Amino acid sequence: MLRTVLLSSIATCALAWAPAAHAQDAGQAPVVEEPEAQAEEGGLIVVTGSRIARQDFQSPSPIVTIGTDTLTSTPSVNIESTLNQLPQFAQGQSQSAIGAVANGGRATLNLRGLGETRNLILLDGRRLPLSSAFGVVDINNIAPGILESVETISGGASAVYGSDAISGVVNFRTRRDFEGIQLDARYGQSFQGDAGTFDISGTGGIRSADGRGSAMLSLSYSRRNVLWGHERSDFFGLGVLSSFISTGTYVPSATNLPQQAVVNSVFAGYGVAAGTVPNSRSLGFNDDGTLFSQVGAVNYKGPTTNFYSTFGGTVRQPVAMQEYIVQPMERYNVFGKVEYELNDGLTAYGQILHTNTRVTGQVGWSPTVFVIPTMPVTNPFIPAALATVLASRPSPTADFTLNSRFTGFEDRKFHADVNTTQFIVGLRGDIAPGWSFDIYGLHDSVDMVETQDKALLLSRMRTLLYAADGGASICAGGFNPFGIRNQESVSRACRDYIEARTHDYTRTTQDIIEGNITGKLFPLPGGDVRFSLTGTYRENSFEYDPDPSRENNDIIGTLGSVPAAGSLNVKEIAGELLVPLLRDMPFAESLEFNLGYRYSDYNVTGSFSTYRIEGSWRPITPLLIRGGYERAIRAPNIGELYSSAQTAQAQIGSPPGAGDPCDVRSSARSGANATQMRALCIATGVPSAIVDTYQYTTVAIGTVSSGSTALKPETADTITFGAVLRSPFNSPWTSGFSLSVDYYDIRISDVISQVSGVTTMNKCYNLDGSNPTYAASNLYCQLIRRDGTGGINTVSTPYLNLGGLRTSGIDIQADWKVNLADAGIMPGTLNVNLVVNFLNSYEVQILPGAAFVDYSGTIDGTQAATTPPVGLPLPKSKIFTSVGYSVGPVQAGLRWRHLPAMSDVTAVTRPASPAAGVPAYDIFDLSLGVQVTDKVRLSGGISNLFDVAPLQIAGTPGLTQPGTYDIIGRSFFVSLSSRF
Repeated sequence: MLRTVLLSSIATCALAWAPAAHAQDAGQAPVVEEPEAQAEEGGLIVVTGSRIARQDFQSPSPIVTIGTDTLTSTPSVNIESTLNQLPQFAQGQSQSAIGAVANGGRATLNLRGLGETRNLILLDGRRLPLSSAFGVVDINNIAPGILESVETISGGASAVYGSDAISGVVNFRTRRDFEGIQLDARYGQSFQGDAGTFDISGTGGIRSADGRGSAMLSLSYSRRNVLWGHERSDFFGLGVLSSFISTGTYVPSATNLPQQAVVNSVFAGYGVAAGTVPNSRSLGFNDDGTLFSQVGAVNYKGPTTNFYSTFGGTVRQPVAMQEYIVQPMERYNVFGKVEYELNDGLTAYGQILHTNTRVTGQVGWSPTVFVIPTMPVTNPFIPAALATVLASRPSPTADFTLNSRFTGFEDRKFHADVNTTQFIVGLRGDIAPGWSFDIYGLHDSVDMVETQDKALLLSRMRTLLYAADGGASICAGGFNPFGIRNQESVSRACRDYIEARTHDYTRTTQDIIEGNITGKLFPLPGGDVRFSLTGTYRENSFEYDPDPSRENNDIIGTLGSVPAAGSLNVKEIAGELLVPLLRDMPFAESLEFNLGYRYSDYNVTGSFSTYRIEGSWRPITPLLIRGGYERAIRAPNIGELYSSAQTAQAQIGSPPGAGDPCDVRSSARSGANATQMRALCIATGVPSAIVDTYQYTTVAIGTVSSGSTALKPETADTITFGAVLRSPFNSPWTSGFSLSVDYYDIRISDVISQVSGVTTMNKCYNLDGSNPTYAASNLYCQLIRRDGTGGINTVSTPYLNLGGLRTSGIDIQADWKVNLADAGIMPGTLNVNLVVNFLNSYEVQILPGAAFVDYSGTIDGTQAATTPPVGLPLPKSKIFTSVGYSVGPVQAGLRWRHLPAMSDVTAVTRPASPAAGVPAYDIFDLSLGVQVTDKVRLSGGISNLFDVAPLQIAGTPGLTQPGTYDIIGRSFFVSLSSRF
């Protein structure tokens, strides 16, 4: 009802005034600095992290502000690429929506490395749409052209904004009082002529003739071209070495092995000595009908280049060469807002945001299959040599297993079409002198359709394989999976028979009604005590409907999923007090405190309180000392509460340093405990007949996750303490200097997460020392399921309230601005900015009562080493430095990003056999801007100036962190901005 009333009011107001356009000069935004004063009515300012308007802009919480110049000074068309370079952020590793395969092309933010579900993303202080059941915000929905700045509070803010603000808040501030028309265009690409990006936007703002109404509308289009792994073959040439190969391989069953003498006889015909190929080894198919041993590449006659490899003596296919390393994307954004002053004390407003995004992702390029059984011995295409081997088994007529990579079919693409819409309508105004209110209603929805164009249906492939004629009577030629030539010669008719177009549907919605009252209570020596009182009702819902083929596990190479749905709501009331105790006193130019409290009542998890106390003391004009404490919460989201059993894949790497610990090539199978490890492998499902030759021939495992309504909220305690110093000297060299130093300590308990598959295996098989008796009854061993061949079928990873997270560190920011002309040097102005984070600790407690383990100074390439720091780099320090020089209409800048050397995460998870770490990494970016006329600005720049290659993680070829290290190489951009 309220939403209907507000919408009607806004619609009436929008038609009531006659617009008149006025030009306005564009201001230059800061690169990185404390927020500049942004006055609202009455000369008061609203600073991110508080709902109380105040006279100054100095926040008691550390805030970093980024201007639009910085956001658009890279070739990327996504904002997160710029923000993730700042020391406060870590690479986003979002949980995908339930069932989403290509992750919907989301761009996420991750403050302090605590996960993107633990920081809150706002637009003008209001929540953005949630792109998944796990509460993740996709910042692709924000077009850079509408932004004035981005403010980041890296510390708890749940008492002000509610759940999810454990690690901090990122508030995107849109332009205000914009008049005129501005057109912006930007193009970028690599120096190799690929990885192109394009962005164009138009923004218009008008104000009514009487000055009571205003409106702004922005339209934008962005495109990002695909970048293939083979276009960076110097790095990704051996990336993701899969044992699923195009030739196909016969995988012997441990309970139905062929006779060793027969295997010896077959390979003797190829001139191979007896016993070279064990009877338990996977056998591949050459195009001439002969067999080869995949391990050892014995008698292999296939290609070894152009997407094929015999790395480590094993025939494999480097999948990264065949995949997207940059996903193609197309995005359309619409943003509009309107305000109308109904009378002197009442303003109606409305806002709309709409985004259509199409992203294409991949998983493993060509589909693979590993299904038991997969083929009958009656198939007419079985090579004669294989038929001889099969006939020697104890059960010679039993079906057998075939592994294959189906390169004869279309590559496995997933098109995600996402439509996001948000409407806001509201009223704000004055109640009495010094008292004001703001009430609004918000509704948003995110609809995603994920389409697989050429899904391969297992049921239809099996129909062909089990047909007496190999399927020739169903489609031309039938389906022959033996050998590359046959694999890649499948007829169009058979491809059309097997392939299908599938669709998965996801919808999330959010409804919010919120009212806020602010005002003055009574005076103190330092000023008026001000307060804010906020009431909120929020409801989120989620629905997921997979394609019937996926629900029935009928899509080859795509994990199955089942429908899921859920909703939750919360009613909240919150209050803040700004208490200015002293002002203009000796050694107390100002002393004030900010108090906050919030009570939240969730329909699923119950009621909880959060609170905070912050203070700032300015003993002398140049020095501000600030600090605070906050108790914050994060309530479980819909996905954590309601997701039914969902399957996914987790990368585990390859032996000897990674992979299945039971693999005979693994370092875990050697050493003093080799006998105990062997026994544990047998006890957990590796058949004793093959345990001494067992190899796990892929780099991933299947995981099964599920939600629980028994979850309780996470709780966090955040402490910040620091100081801001501005130069007290008036010389040209020192007057423009400022320095801030802030310490933070965040401690989270009852962490909602999953014990990852890799962590489960490390603990079961004592790689981290947690199962010293090598007992199969170990809790983690019970979560592992193996199939009849010993291979890992699934690892259970349910959502639980686990242990804890603790992180602490120091942020340092220095700014120095010098007017070189005043200093008698030369014309122009020099700006130097330095932002540094020193990470003191990042400690993880897997289970309650367990010891905390410190992961600081490590990097994880498997993206599944432990939880929750999944796939994170956690360097001991990060440095972001920029130097700018401007003279007249010309501005030039040089930016330096530095990451120190890091140990591999296995130095913590399995210290007895750690993988190789990474060296230090330095990137330089160059930019140049020219104000051609009062209305036209031309800019350009070069990223990764010295073309530094990405770093190889864990000593594994092709394994890196794309969000941390530059995988594109040297690239450039040019942009044009025109204001009328």
